[in-house]
Amino acid sequence: MHNSIKSIMGKDDLASGDITTHAPGMQGRLPLTDDLLRNAPSGDLFGMSQNVGMGWKPGELNGKQFLILSTQGGIRQEDGSPVALGYHTGHWEVGLLMKAAAEEISGRGGIPFAGYVSDPCDGRSQGTSGMFDSLPYRNDAALVFRRLIRSLPTRKGVIGVATCDKGLPAMMLALAGMPQLPGIIVPGGVTLPPTEGEDAGKIQTIGARYSSGELTLEAAAELGCRACATPGGGCQFLGTAATAQVVAEALGMTVPHAALAPSGQPIWEEMARQSSRALMAMESQGLRMGDILTDAAVRNAMVVHAAFGGSTNLLLHIPAIAHAAGLQVPAVQDWIQVNRDVPRIVSVLPNGPVFHPTVRVFLAGGVPEVMLHLRRLGVLDESVLTVTGSSLGEVLDWWESSERRHRLRKQLKEKDGIDPDSVIMSPEQSRLLGITSTVTFPTGNIAPEGSVIKSTSIDPSVLNEEGIYHHKGRAKVFTTERDAIRAIKNGGIQAGDIMVLIGRGPSGTGMEETYQLTSALKHLSFGKYVSLITDARFSGVSTGACIGHVGPEALAGGPIGKLKDGDWIEIVVDRNRLEGRVDFIGEGDQEVTPDEGARLLAQRPFHPGMRPDDDLPDDTKLWAALQAVSGGTWKGNVYDVERIVTAIEAGKKALGWN
Repeated sequence: MHNSIKSIMGKDDLASGDITTHAPGMQGRLPLTDDLLRNAPSGDLFGMSQNVGMGWKPGELNGKQFLILSTQGGIRQEDGSPVALGYHTGHWEVGLLMKAAAEEISGRGGIPFAGYVSDPCDGRSQGTSGMFDSLPYRNDAALVFRRLIRSLPTRKGVIGVATCDKGLPAMMLALAGMPQLPGIIVPGGVTLPPTEGEDAGKIQTIGARYSSGELTLEAAAELGCRACATPGGGCQFLGTAATAQVVAEALGMTVPHAALAPSGQPIWEEMARQSSRALMAMESQGLRMGDILTDAAVRNAMVVHAAFGGSTNLLLHIPAIAHAAGLQVPAVQDWIQVNRDVPRIVSVLPNGPVFHPTVRVFLAGGVPEVMLHLRRLGVLDESVLTVTGSSLGEVLDWWESSERRHRLRKQLKEKDGIDPDSVIMSPEQSRLLGITSTVTFPTGNIAPEGSVIKSTSIDPSVLNEEGIYHHKGRAKVFTTERDAIRAIKNGGIQAGDIMVLIGRGPSGTGMEETYQLTSALKHLSFGKYVSLITDARFSGVSTGACIGHVGPEALAGGPIGKLKDGDWIEIVVDRNRLEGRVDFIGEGDQEVTPDEGARLLAQRPFHPGMRPDDDLPDDTKLWAALQAVSGGTWKGNVYDVERIVTAIEAGKKALGWN
């Protein structure tokens, strides 16, 4: 035992040296006045002492104070090499953005402050109990970010730097909830794809492909090593991280052409300086977050989401942002109407038809280029304000004739040999290629409250001549994702099967993301002939006939929780009309109508294996209860404080509590 302690404590050399017990402190004088000493809160005065204690020059304490918040993770050497790893590349380099933003603020006479709330990685936690904290993290982080903002009462504005699936939505929620304060988002950008290799989405299927004999061990090891070709930024596909960046810009919360910039490069770093200048201008002009986030801005974001073919996870985040801002929360009918009005015009991973990485979308013009096409369709409100202080219409006027646009689009063509108009297409070109709108919301006796499918990504080879996906097959029911992926890897799933994964919604797992299932089906040769139905959610890179967000969730009494192996299920999705149904239509040799199927399901008991996951944390159970009272998935999994308080008071009264 004694030797064990010695090996930990090491030599006593340091203990024999002198320890300093006092220091002279900073030289100079605080810029105090009679008025400050008589009337300022003690916190303001002590804050000055803290500021000089950290090294700020006393004579420069009168500048306006601005707070920079980020999701930074890991510890880097000055040359970028790791001392301690972050959770993911998306927060690995954002400290460089914070540094550039801070230097711009101090160079203009302001005083920058910085705070951090790091974020998890959905890719790293796929298939693990770590996923049970992913979606709940968003609400918790937004709460902490807002507490940090309020905890610096002297701040004049906030810059939020974030990149990925939950950290960036959390940052947007936080700023949306501070409508009287100037605020701006700095997206963390994207990582580059390998020159030869696979993107970060496809690489997550190496286990399934190897197990199915479609990839060798050597190839899996080599491809996995180089998938993240640069150390910073979100994944190279239009998943939740990239889509959240696009939505932040579409809301007017970023400077123009901010989303999807290549992490670590000069144009990416300059965005931070531009954002500092914009924030300081907002403060001087009296422009606040509440002036930027309006109902019209939210609809613009929905329109741009549809045009990009963005992640279905933003159907959870955009309503939550609207709720945080005190705006009208989009309903399913609003999403349906937007997707009927707006064509998908971006060709990008994972939707295609050509699988361009996101950096090419940036070079082709990114969000403002897409908006030029949408402007011509008349589906944007150009009167909304952006954080530049200019209207969206003015921003687009600038973009259309800017040198930046001309130069970057030219580079894409000359350096990569890619026509920018084949990445961001006109609506006419998109229509000629047979590209359909982004999402459909199937209903039916399995999903009476609705569900979601990224219908634009269903493989065209499994559609009929009218663009309709029709699958009638037997159910294979799973109550854990672990069992479902094991079946895929071990030959338990065949072409023609309909996988049903139940009890994985908010109450079961915190509404886990089941990307390892959907990505396996996308990249296995037989996967396009398999359908998946679940009350969980998918990654933004998921494609195929994957139906998620089924409501009600099984553990809230949803009929999906009554399905069993061998049931007949019929799925119909019309990609052109954006209509769909998912119905139980019989068992054994008996086939029934959907109405009769609903009656039979109502009489059935729930699946005997369905229950909250054994590893579900109490923190997530509490999150699930609070968001359920607040309207659940279709309201964005938010905390509606008034509804929660009302429910608690009613419960106390019913229980006879004082």
